[in-house]
Amino acid sequence: MSQLPQNMMILDRMNELGLSDPLYAFALDELLCRRAGQGGPPVCHIWRYPQAFVLGSQDVRLPYAREAMDWLESNGWPVVVRNSGGAAVPLDGGVVNLSLIWPSSSEGHAGYRYDFETMFGLIREALLGTGRIVEKGLVEGAYCPGDYDLSIEGRKFCGIAQRRQVNATIIQAFVVAEGSGSARAEFVRAFYDIASGGDDSLGHPIVVGSSTASLEELAGLGPMAAFSFAGAIKDIISGGLGGAALVDALHLPERDEVEAIVASIRARYLK
Repeated sequence: MSQLPQNMMILDRMNELGLSDPLYAFALDELLCRRAGQGGPPVCHIWRYPQAFVLGSQDVRLPYAREAMDWLESNGWPVVVRNSGGAAVPLDGGVVNLSLIWPSSSEGHAGYRYDFETMFGLIREALLGTGRIVEKGLVEGAYCPGDYDLSIEGRKFCGIAQRRQVNATIIQAFVVAEGSGSARAEFVRAFYDIASGGDDSLGHPIVVGSSTASLEELAGLGPMAAFSFAGAIKDIISGGLGGAALVDALHLPERDEVEAIVASIRARYLK
């Protein structure tokens, strides 16, 4: 695994499911990244959201994107556009989101591949105890496809995206931990079918249900797979201490600061 920055702090928001805005976590990442670039600590942010549909910037350019977003929202799925790379991803309580945030001057930092390799290595190490082999590489038919799709036995369970600031970086991963991966993939396919008007020649992901599975399905982590996986991540970063000593030392941005960034992201990416 590429080396994590020393003294990385853990921000565990696995149980903070009551916040009303799905962009809150992305805005918090943005502010923590600014701090890291100004000499603040590197951070591992672990979070979930009860139900939201997160789009990439290219998704909103599809010809019937507004109709597809209206369909999602009429079915109880708030829609946001994130400010990092990637394509459409549904979030729910069975999806664990990881953000690794560090200054660009971190020891050993070597750009794009360092960031992605570090996240890949961390997730692979967290799943060593399952006996499953985690592979990287594009999974055909998966949603939010990329060269750093993470899979087990050919089925994707994780996607990775990145956002760079001048002096710091955020590397983000969504991990499908619990429930049905194929049901989520079919849901994303339904979004694209509406947003594209059924035209598969527009360059958007052509999603296939069998491409995706959860860690509960693939790795035998059981119905509490989200917490088992998050716990393994925290143990690695904290050296087996669970991160308790590190969390207390992290001074978080004020809520109004975060909400200002939320408004900025929404105004820029979802018009």
